[in-house]
Amino acid sequence: MTSFLRYKFFWLLLISFFYLSCNNEKQDRKKSVEKDSLDIEREKKSGSIEGNFSSQSNVHFDSSLLSSFFRKYPAFKSLNTEIRQFYSSRNWSYAWYDKDGLIEQADNLNNHLMNISEEGLPDNVPYKDSLSRIFDDAEMEPERELMLTSQYFSYANTVWGGLSEKETRSIKWYLPRKTLDLKSLLDSMLVDNSIISKGYSFRQYNLLKSYLKKYRAIDSLAEWRSVEMKSKSLHFGDSSSAIATLRFKLFALGDLSRDSKSTQFDAELEEGVKNFQSRMGLTRDGIIGNNLIRKINLPMYQYVQKIIVNMERSRWVPVSLSGDYLIVNIPAYQLFAYENDSLVFTMNVVVGKSVHKTVIFNGDLKFIVFSPYWNVPPEIMKKEILPGIRKDPNYLKRNNMEWNGQSVRQKPGPKNSLGLVKFLFPNSYNIYLHDSPAKSLFSEDSRAFSHGCIRLAEPRKLAEYLFRKDPQWTKKKIDAAMHSGKEQWVTLQRPIPVYIAYLTAWVDRSGKLNFRDDVYHRDANLLKMILK
Repeated sequence: MTSFLRYKFFWLLLISFFYLSCNNEKQDRKKSVEKDSLDIEREKKSGSIEGNFSSQSNVHFDSSLLSSFFRKYPAFKSLNTEIRQFYSSRNWSYAWYDKDGLIEQADNLNNHLMNISEEGLPDNVPYKDSLSRIFDDAEMEPERELMLTSQYFSYANTVWGGLSEKETRSIKWYLPRKTLDLKSLLDSMLVDNSIISKGYSFRQYNLLKSYLKKYRAIDSLAEWRSVEMKSKSLHFGDSSSAIATLRFKLFALGDLSRDSKSTQFDAELEEGVKNFQSRMGLTRDGIIGNNLIRKINLPMYQYVQKIIVNMERSRWVPVSLSGDYLIVNIPAYQLFAYENDSLVFTMNVVVGKSVHKTVIFNGDLKFIVFSPYWNVPPEIMKKEILPGIRKDPNYLKRNNMEWNGQSVRQKPGPKNSLGLVKFLFPNSYNIYLHDSPAKSLFSEDSRAFSHGCIRLAEPRKLAEYLFRKDPQWTKKKIDAAMHSGKEQWVTLQRPIPVYIAYLTAWVDRSGKLNFRDDVYHRDANLLKMILK
């Protein structure tokens, strides 16, 4: 696959991630899921501005009027090139009027603009009063025509394009961005008015949008109150007034199929608790404990904001990819491996701690290193190794390390910090995937412990996946290389793309909304940028 195709289409992997990453629903949830899917499809269909532009070509306006329009409405001046190209291709004929006046699409556009808050955006449509006056009568005039086209381009930029690439890079998002060709978008709608939902509306965006409406409605419920616990935890069979409150909230959120109002911790509630735990990335043990109570008692507006933030991230991404690839979603602490766009397996990972953030970027995995040395990075050398040597003359020997020129490296072996194998996708951030001797960390709910690299819970499984089409690399040979104690570099016959992403809310394949903690505290800053 060429880098151009990966640039344009890689985000299908996230679509696959969202729909293939979760467990199958129980049979008794099937009807509810089917109903949710129907609602989601209706929401998706309503997300496009339907109808074609006017096909008339007899009534034109003077192109010189565009300059005076921009002087009067300077907020649209950045759209000068696109608008000129659009009207040049139409020989400056009216696009929003026909012999009967304004076409239906003008009303559709106005409706979307007047309800732009449904897109998770602030209600600050430019020149709203001037836009409203267009609909007072059907008179055809250039300023009205240009106002509608400018509003359309502005809407497309904001809703389908999102923040600029300069802005997203300022918040450390280095993944490829969707290219929004506004002129082609408008021209294509003349032929196919479903082009937006097919090519510019990332499906995950519309799924989040449907939940934005639902969670805003929940936020307005007068009876929405905190669950007050008198004990540290509640288990199956317990009774408590807190259970009735929790039952109501789980039902409203969709984790319970009904609200029996019972104060008894029964099997039905236990299943609802497990559903909620799964959506929140908690251990699915069916116990009502501190972590669950903390999540369920968060003010609903905070979940609304999290949905808005991830709708914005969804605006930046192209919509399809083909082939094999790996994705790591940092807040989910998981890696997903795909073959021909089908999920092969998932794996728990450990990512960088807050002070050593794992970077959001992509690269091509090209090398596997068995029984690797660990070359200590300068920062760790300065802050950890050298102080350790000064305190303990046997520090290097005790940690199976040795001098390597002016630096230190750790010898291959089971106690090596990189474990028995590492996977390299060359990048300027010095980030790679690797094994780890600290196996207990992979069972934690929150797994941000590393210095930035990504530790794998099952590295042998990844090696087998990467060598699955190379008959000389059998499972036995892979295992022998991992335990040889002698460093061995292997170049993959075909590099595989790796994408490291950051999403704190998404809808899975069963239609359920998932949330994860904002481990790097990036949501708040992005929310400010959206509101600004």
